[in-house]
Amino acid sequence: MLRIEIEGEPPTVDHFVPGVLANYGHFTAMQVRDRRAKGLDLHLRRLDQANRELYGTPLDRDRVRALISHALADDIRDAAVRVVVFGMDTPSVMVVVRPPAAPPPTPQRLMSVAYTRPLPHVKHLGGFGQLHHGRRAVRAGYDDALLTADGVVVEGAIANIAFYDDGDDLVWPQAEWLHGITMQLLERELPSRREVVRLADVGRYRGAFLTNSIGVVAVSRIDDVELAVDVEALARVQAAYDAITAEAFE
Repeated sequence: MLRIEIEGEPPTVDHFVPGVLANYGHFTAMQVRDRRAKGLDLHLRRLDQANRELYGTPLDRDRVRALISHALADDIRDAAVRVVVFGMDTPSVMVVVRPPAAPPPTPQRLMSVAYTRPLPHVKHLGGFGQLHHGRRAVRAGYDDALLTADGVVVEGAIANIAFYDDGDDLVWPQAEWLHGITMQLLERELPSRREVVRLADVGRYRGAFLTNSIGVVAVSRIDDVELAVDVEALARVQAAYDAITAEAFE
């Protein structure tokens, strides 16, 4: 299953190629189940805020909802949906519908790299650096990269990272990162705080996990530091995420 629409219509070469070659724009990605998505209001706000910053204009949230619904049509209820706003002077909205995805089945091993994304608070196009470092990590025997700055943990290559402290709080790195939708939802549901997490100190935490639009997955290793997988703590996070009510597009 792959469906692509630009402004509610099948893409044409004239509409698609110039905007994609410009490699300028922003996007959001979500998992749709039964034509609903968790944090839909946050996804729409993300798109609007990024559009104001990159293009100087708001993005009509109701129109975006309608475009997603149109791309799903009547035959798709579960999917991975990406909404991409792209182009230079006059941006277009593209909706990409693909098969639904699930978190990795095993805890993730991360290789730290000294790299941070440009304009990190925007989920923008052109993520060459993070993809490159992610591929390097896989070739080195890891599952993905962990982005750091001056020895401080920032975020995963395509996910936020959180740590468990000695109590019930979730600890999110204090850094310049993308405020992910799943991270925002969990901050609403569970005791959380932010603090500077130094790469040299990750072993003092009880464990860690990654969050992105696909869900939640444990981290079992960062470089040569083995992290225990706290099954009970992870189950608490997963239960909180599962309990969040998803929103309909219509």
